[in-house]
Formats: sequence, structure tokens, C-alpha cells
Amino acid sequence: MVIKEWFTISFIAASMLLSNGVLAEKTLLNVSYDPTRELYQEFNAAFIKHWQSKNNESLKIEQSHGASGKQTRSVIEGLQADVVTLASANDIDNIAKKTKLLPENWQKRLALNSTPYTSTIVFLVRKGNPKGIKDWDDLARSGIEVITPNPKTSGGAQWNYLAAWEYGKRKFGEDKVKEFVRSIYGNVPVMDSSSRGATETFIERGMGDVFIAWEKEALLTLKKQGGDQFEIVIPSLSILAQPPVAVIDKVVDKKGTRSIAEAYLRYLYSEEGQEIAAKHFYRPANSTIAKKYAHQFAAIELFKINDAFGSWENAYKTHFSENGTFDQIHLQQ
Repeated sequence: MVIKEWFTISFIAASMLLSNGVLAEKTLLNVSYDPTRELYQEFNAAFIKHWQSKNNESLKIEQSHGASGKQTRSVIEGLQADVVTLASANDIDNIAKKTKLLPENWQKRLALNSTPYTSTIVFLVRKGNPKGIKDWDDLARSGIEVITPNPKTSGGAQWNYLAAWEYGKRKFGEDKVKEFVRSIYGNVPVMDSSSRGATETFIERGMGDVFIAWEKEALLTLKKQGGDQFEIVIPSLSILAQPPVAVIDKVVDKKGTRSIAEAYLRYLYSEEGQEIAAKHFYRPANSTIAKKYAHQFAAIELFKINDAFGSWENAYKTHFSENGTFDQIHLQQ
């Protein structure tokens, strides 16, 4: 009788613990692109600590990284992402349009069009800049080997391409910009599928004279290498890269993780989230944190994609869809 009573009490206690979330661990999956690996390793640990301090619930966060285009296709094909933190709005737009897993107005749900941090595109060169790279037109010169990933698979590569296109349009005019960009891609010996893969090609394999890079990848390289082998060249014009974030509604509703997923993305805008973004060389949205870290980001003239191309949808359709300008340039090399 005593044993039965103890078992009953223990079972009730265990049930209460489970209902309170102490033993029932929930898992969140963040599907992201390659350069955010280090950022989300630190951010996830910080958010778990924050969440558990406010909620009596165990939490595990899993990360998935790869080329942004590949990650987008994986979610479209069924990867159960609670949240996506991808390289461009076009990636998340594609998920919304093709799967209806989230509404097409998803960008309106968080501040700054759901973009808690930004970046831009710069050049990474060998120490001493032996080829004298100064601006985009140097990348089109004969004898220059350029490393950049494939815009058909990499979101970062699309930012690279569009930055080069706008520079060429402003300097050489509408009728000559295509040939200018063609000259740059004629100097590309290999196109990796992702930004991180292209980083490894330039750094580990030693290929190329210049790497068209996310600013954060270039700064991370200098941090790791100590500035002994590489240096950063700031072009006269670059693009404001805005990698957005979103909750995947139908997944979180099915898994019962909506409140966690929404809090997770909101926490990117918190002071701690913004500090972590800045530490990993993303430009923070918070003006106070941005001022604190201003010393590590170069002053660059930046243009917005909507101002230059109308919208991401228009830019993608014109340049990266089948038989778009990139296909025309690349296939005719």
C-alpha cells in the first residue's frame, strides 16, 4: 500500500514537472546560411539562458547551415525549420510563395523589415595588395583572378553580383554594364556553392588575387589570421546587405514552438543580441550598439537594393532566373 501510494505520488509529481516544462525539452531548428555559424553558436547559448531564466522549460536549439539557396530549397522541400535566418528577403519570399508556410507579408512582423543586423560587400586581398586592387573596375582587369561564389546557389554571391552591377551601371552606363560584369566573371576560375566555401578556396586553397566577400567574413578572416596574410580593400560603392529572419508559421504551430520561435527572433533585437551580432562582425541595428562598435566597420557609400533594382523580386527575375543576365554572362564565357 505504501509502495503503491509512493508510486502514485511520484507519478503525479513527474506529470506536474512535465506539464511545467522542466523535463519536457523543446527543440528549435534555425535554418541559416553559411557565414552565420559562429554568430548563432553564441546567440543560441545566450537565448537558452535567457529563456530558461524566465520560463521553467528546457530548450535545445539546433543549427543548419549551407548555401542560402540550398537552405531555401531544403525548407521548401520539407525541412522542418522553426525559424529561417537567410541571406536575402528573396529566399524567404520564395518559401512563402511556394509553400504557404508563412504569409507573404512576413517582413512586416518584426522591426526594420525583419532585419536585425546588416552587412555589406568588400574585397579581401593578399597582404600588401600585390595586384593593386582599389575598386570594382580593377576586378575586370586582365590578369586578375577573382574568387566569388555562384549566384545561382549563394545569397552572398547575389549581393556581390548586384553590387558590381550597380557600380558598373553608374560608372559605364546602362549599355556597357553587362560587358563590365561579364569581364569580372571572366576572371573567376571557380565558383563555390556558398560564401563559406569561397572563403576556404581563397584562404585555405590559396586561389585568387581578390575575394569578393561579406564584410563579416573578411573581418573574421583578419581576426583569425591576425592580419599577417590578408587585408581588406573598401570599394568606393557597395550594397547594403540585409539578411532577414522569419518564423515558419505552419511548422511552429504543428510543433507547439511558436512562442519560443517568436521570442528567439525578437531577442536578436535585444541589447545582448545586438552585442553578439556586432561581435561577429554584423552591423547592428541598435544605434547605441552600432556606435560602440563603429570602429570596426569602414565608412562606405551604400545603396539599397530597392533603390537600384526596384525590389528583390525584380532583381532576382532580371539577373538570377533561368536565362537571366547572369546566365547570359556565365554561359557565354
